[in-house]
Amino acid sequence: MTVSTASAVWEGGLRTGKGRFNAGSNAFQGAYTFATRFEGAVGTTPEELMAAAHASCLAMALSADLEKAGTPPTRIATKASCVVEPVGGKQTVSTMRLEVRGKVPGMDQAAFQKAAEGAKANCPVSRALMNNVAFELDALLE
Repeated sequence: MTVSTASAVWEGGLRTGKGRFNAGSNAFQGAYTFATRFEGAVGTTPEELMAAAHASCLAMALSADLEKAGTPPTRIATKASCVVEPVGGKQTVSTMRLEVRGKVPGMDQAAFQKAAEGAKANCPVSRALMNNVAFELDALLE
């Protein structure tokens, strides 16, 4: 079993306060505020971290699936966009848009699309979000 950790501290009220998070590995950290999260100010957000996790997980899962199928990729690039919007009066992660681009010698677009759908359904982050967040997938073989 693998356990990944992170920590965060928030100081002050919601609109005027500030927060800071740290990865347990010390590989990254960042600051966030109400303005970065909900008003488009420069800085990070918890949802940006979710998007990074999903993009990374999907890329690895797709690479593993393609390799198992005998068509190892030379490159998988994934962009995840985490949409936050009011649902029932509460800010909610509603949608994760996933754009996957792959270079896979000997594979056609239909096979790549099918493989990307499988990876989307089975990567650990997708499985954690499933039934709570809508997924949109745009998979394209380059």
